[in-house]
Amino acid sequence: MQLTDRHRSYWRRNQIVTAVLLLIWFAVTFGVSYFARALSFNFFGWPFSFWMGAQGALLVYGLIIGFYAWYMNRLDLAYGLSDGEE
Repeated sequence: MQLTDRHRSYWRRNQIVTAVLLLIWFAVTFGVSYFARALSFNFFGWPFSFWMGAQGALLVYGLIIGFYAWYMNRLDLAYGLSDGEE
């Protein structure tokens, strides 16, 4: 199957947003753990590193999933690939 320029553009944009979101995921997951001692200030009465590991990371993961779904729906509509529900 020969890919058109439109297909390449769609997949390139998909790869870019996926890479950016994976970098955010990596920073939240491993960055906070690695720099936990340096992040020793209180946030809502708890040490920030503890709060980020217990609550903040889950919020960021939910936001990543929500953003990806929203962005891909927009991208599908822009490229005429939607499933027809909208």
